[in-house]
Amino acid sequence: MLKVDGLNQYYGGSHILRNLGFEARLGEVTVVLGRNGVGKTTLLKSLMGVVPVKTGTITLDGKDLTRATAYDRVRAGIGYVPQGREIFGRLTVEDNLRMGLAIKPGGTPIPAELFELFPVLKQMINRRGGDLSGGQQQQLAIARALASGPKLLMLDEPTEGIQPSIIKDIGRVIRMLADRKTMAIVLVEQYYDFAAELADRYLVMERGEVVASGIGKDMEADGVRQRMSI
Repeated sequence: MLKVDGLNQYYGGSHILRNLGFEARLGEVTVVLGRNGVGKTTLLKSLMGVVPVKTGTITLDGKDLTRATAYDRVRAGIGYVPQGREIFGRLTVEDNLRMGLAIKPGGTPIPAELFELFPVLKQMINRRGGDLSGGQQQQLAIARALASGPKLLMLDEPTEGIQPSIIKDIGRVIRMLADRKTMAIVLVEQYYDFAAELADRYLVMERGEVVASGIGKDMEADGVRQRMSI
């Protein structure tokens, strides 16, 4: 579904992503791990078009999106849940979800499935986003990204600052979405146990490069936990 090849990205004179390449397959969760500052968030922003890439190619479902705008990437099928959630705090839950439908024709209803995945959002439909707990805001951010029906869902550290019960709910939804075989999922994460439970495939980044990769069930044997703790 997603193919990234030879990606290079700079901030000023700093080389952030270094000839990075990987694939994310339909029906699989591809986990990207690494300590703070290795370029994980920059990778997702580059894939989303929030920052332009210097060199390399980004292909989604056979379509070259390397120079496409962020909104064209959404139209092509990318859903993005940024680090820190970035919901609209003064808008209601309903209006936040409608923002996820911006590429759809006017009057398109909010998919009922979103409330099946995250029942709390139905209960709080008229509350302002800023009045929700951190975990509820994270569920709202994921639902907003799913509203457009993406082919690729990218999540940047969805467990950050979230209570354990909601982490389990989010993990359940991610696994369910992958198992439907309708999208590819790229999950950036530092919480090893959460990542290992969900990973079909994994990548480990250091200094903007992929230094290890493999099958999710092999993470422990491959020493990924040790790499994360160094």
